[in-house]
Amino acid sequence: MGFAQLVIGPAGSGKSTYCSSLYQHCETVGRTIHIVNLDPAAENFDYPVAMDIRELISLDDVMEELSLGPNGALMYCMEHLEENLDDWLTEELDNYLDDDYLVFDCPGQIELLSHVPVLRNFVDHLKRKNFNVCAVYLLDSQFITDVTKFISGCMASLSAMIQLELPHVNILSKMDLVTNKKDIDDYLNPVSSILLSELNQRMAPQYEKLNKALMELVSAYISYITPLLQ
Repeated sequence: MGFAQLVIGPAGSGKSTYCSSLYQHCETVGRTIHIVNLDPAAENFDYPVAMDIRELISLDDVMEELSLGPNGALMYCMEHLEENLDDWLTEELDNYLDDDYLVFDCPGQIELLSHVPVLRNFVDHLKRKNFNVCAVYLLDSQFITDVTKFISGCMASLSAMIQLELPHVNILSKMDLVTNKKDIDDYLNPVSSILLSELNQRMAPQYEKLNKALMELVSAYISYITPLLQ
């Protein structure tokens, strides 16, 4: 059985930096991992790329030939990957042994984590190839310094959890950029009643029932950890 980690999260949340830090850590302790680039828009890497979606399809070519913008072209590339799971991806996976550990550095388009089934089908393909898969969701820690941003980040994470149906870890990245760590502490172990009170103060009275339902959902399903590797 192989092992795979799907590194997901919004654009700019530090996914590639996390992959680079993970690679360096594993190299230091004498463990081997293989990092796969699934972002057709990526250009520079701080880690050796074991597999690269750009060998299958080029974002620039798609933008030029189909007259698409960057987001539309990226979604086209990911759908093209989905169409080639049994060909290109299977051929690439055959190069690895049963106990190899693959880390997939994914693009940050929110559609891939909400309603577009590309990543879900990608995960199902890995499982059919006897890979044990987990998801690591990164969120910029500067994004949850107030309750409204915290709720937004939580709902995006929960959407990914439901979409992929994988063992799931949430990680707050870029902690070194947070000027006041106390701003984060309240959200690492949130007290629902306090956050609900803050949310109600920021929104009109007609949203109180919605706010209560959101906080109950967040309390039931979402928790965050701060990363050990910055």
